Amino acid sequence: MDKRKLLKEIFGHSDFRKGQETAVDCLLSGRDLMSVMPTGAGKSVCYQLPALMLEGMTLIVSPLISLMKDQAMSLIQNGVKAAFLNSSLSSEEYMQTLRMAWDGAYKIIFVAPERLETESFLDFAKRNKISMVTVDEAHCVSQWGQDFRPSYLHISSFIEALPERPVVGAFTATATDKVREDIKKQLGLITPLEIITGFDRPNLFFQVIHAPNKNKPYVLKELLDRFSDRNGIVYCSTRKQTEQVYIRCKELGVPTVMYHAGMDDTDRMESQEDFIYDRARVMVATNAFGMGIDKSNVGFVIHYGMPKSPEAYYQEAGRAGRDGTAADCVLLYCPGDVNTAEFFINNMAGEGLTPSQLAAAKKQERKRLNAMVEYCNTTECLRAFLLNYFGEECESCSGCSNCSTEFREEDITDEAQKIISCVYRLSQRGLKFAAGAICSILTGGGDKRIEGFHLETLSTYGIMANYNKKRLSETVDALVRQGYLSRNDEEYRNISITEKGHTAVKNRDKITVKVPIKNSGALSAAPDTANTSVSSQFAYMKKLAPNTEVDQELYKKLKEVRSKEAAKNHLPVYMVFSNASLEDMSAKKPTTDAEFLSVNGVGDAKLTRYGKVFIEAVKEYLGQ
Repeated sequence: MDKRKLLKEIFGHSDFRKGQETAVDCLLSGRDLMSVMPTGAGKSVCYQLPALMLEGMTLIVSPLISLMKDQAMSLIQNGVKAAFLNSSLSSEEYMQTLRMAWDGAYKIIFVAPERLETESFLDFAKRNKISMVTVDEAHCVSQWGQDFRPSYLHISSFIEALPERPVVGAFTATATDKVREDIKKQLGLITPLEIITGFDRPNLFFQVIHAPNKNKPYVLKELLDRFSDRNGIVYCSTRKQTEQVYIRCKELGVPTVMYHAGMDDTDRMESQEDFIYDRARVMVATNAFGMGIDKSNVGFVIHYGMPKSPEAYYQEAGRAGRDGTAADCVLLYCPGDVNTAEFFINNMAGEGLTPSQLAAAKKQERKRLNAMVEYCNTTECLRAFLLNYFGEECESCSGCSNCSTEFREEDITDEAQKIISCVYRLSQRGLKFAAGAICSILTGGGDKRIEGFHLETLSTYGIMANYNKKRLSETVDALVRQGYLSRNDEEYRNISITEKGHTAVKNRDKITVKVPIKNSGALSAAPDTANTSVSSQFAYMKKLAPNTEVDQELYKKLKEVRSKEAAKNHLPVYMVFSNASLEDMSAKKPTTDAEFLSVNGVGDAKLTRYGKVFIEAVKEYLGQ
């Protein structure tokens, strides 16, 4: 079998994307693989293509039922016999699928990690030729990664129990150096080839909007109005917030569903189905939703509150634009979001961890939280910040709100000297406090900590009585970002003075901060009133340039045809064709089978299923 011929016939692609061919060749040669590719880079082709070429079956270990179902359905649409084994199947369905697998009906079987621990499945695996084991969302195996799942720790034992060791591939979209090393160790990878294609998603536009909680509903309305022609996800920090935002969206007349862990299983599944099949335009959810959801036509992701880590944010934001078309990722931030994130860290369950491991994990989470707060407050390039966090340089920014904003330098030396001095005076007494308490000391406010520790006797008490506390708090954040102050890893809120801070006070160094020119009265673009100030922040939004080759009128017509075909076949629209395929189709305007096959994402199976109806639609549009 020729890999390039299969790539076109099955997956509809004329050529490999970056890193794909190397990954395919590695697995076909029998060498283990550790691959980090951003969402939308085509990870699935890297293991599905060799799975079709290798002798025997391939097991794909996947963490979520929805992911298995999505990927299996997509393969079936492409003419590949695939199946999944998980708890969503009845006993009868499970046994029927297993019997067909015994008879060699499938080349690819998706399984949940818990399934590997059952005697019946292990017996099946021992008695059949397993040529490859692929671990999707491999970061779940690492206690240093987000979404750690103890069940993933049993994968290596399962592999060792097989009579003949298969080749093993580990795939994830986001993983730091430490997480990658842990993945290789926990899965027992043998001298694996490492492929890291980069984390950049050029089709995503990143933006942070500073908004107090009282203003977030107004910001959300403006965003939903701007994205009215797209499907999207609104992520919330808590179940209560999810329900409130869901009600807000319904009030705005937006077809919306919600999803969180406190809902009944049936209701959650119904919400997910409505969103996947485009019966609802917006999904409002906690982070319980989304991992592995293969919906490629998500046009925006809004975070109503700040996630607890850059890993979590980049993974969730990355659910936008999976098909390569332009999409927006917007984070609404207010300092109170930090308290919510801290609460979750302090109450980590630590399943499968020793007390010392749990303490180390909490410390790591606080470091991640600190990085997330820095992202929300930085005036530098947002894309560069995220890529640098994952150890990658940013060559150019194709779109973020900071790079679309004009800033000017504002001298804050006087304020900074007083704040740093206050932190220093506290340290002389062996005390550390959060920014709120420091601001109370500087403004001379009343606080039980001030009374309890006699802080009114500090020389810095009340020296900034005429300053706004919000302004002071923002200045503290700016000083942390610039390295004059730091937050303690053991207790995130507490502020300490750094060596750089000591030097700055001693030498009276000039300290500046960037502020947006259009909103020069504050350190951030935070709106203080509901409507006018919120609107001013959207001046910084700059949409990514659309594909000028696309015939927008034909594209709209083809979307209508796709919707009809999807409804007729009881499929989500993106499983018929992705938005990217429709864009390519509307640019190439195919009127023959050969021209239709030249469209990206069209293989033999898609030509047979949908070629006639789409070609007729193009001909009709062209007046032929």
